[in-house]
Amino acid sequence: MRFHHKLVLIHLFPNGNGRHARIMADAILTKLMDAPAIDWAGGYKLENMSERRDQYIAALRAADEHDFSKLLEFVGT
Repeated sequence: MRFHHKLVLIHLFPNGNGRHARIMADAILTKLMDAPAIDWAGGYKLENMSERRDQYIAALRAADEHDFSKLLEFVGT
């Protein structure tokens, strides 16, 4: 989660930073750690405005303040 958060925080692109960070986090989990990918969207499109997206953004903002508990809760760990 720290890797994912830092990658979003760097903000490499004008659009798509969250998608890029989610793909990279899943690649690390599946390829390097032999763990399952995270169901980030939970049945929703995070690109669309939804309660799930609001939860994701709130979790990232909490991580900005060094509180990763909401991000961990968001991904179900």
